[in-house]
Amino acid sequence: EVQLVESGGGLVQPGGSLRLSCAASGFIFSINPMNWVRQAPGKGLEWISSISSGGGSTDYADSVKGRFTISRDNAKNTLYLQLNGLKTEDTAMYYCARGPRDGPYSSRGQGTLVTVSS
Repeated sequence: EVQLVESGGGLVQPGGSLRLSCAASGFIFSINPMNWVRQAPGKGLEWISSISSGGGSTDYADSVKGRFTISRDNAKNTLYLQLNGLKTEDTAMYYCARGPRDGPYSSRGQGTLVTVSS
């Protein structure tokens, strides 16, 4: 059974940082490109970052470029997202998703909530 389990979300003040993790199981993680996507309250799903299977290539949405960093540890079957310089508009449910950048995503986790508020 394919599982993606996100963790690391929470309440943080503007300008703060968080590190999200996504533990993968049930498939060969190391050969799959991975993504982070988010959904803000009342809005649709927004792609924010992708990483190639080996980790050598990354891509970011303009809204997070320079503030967020995607990485992966294939030995641990884990995907990460470092969030720095958080803004109130970054408040959303964050999901990891398996597949190419533009989808379709074959799997998505249950999400971890990031709330940026003073």
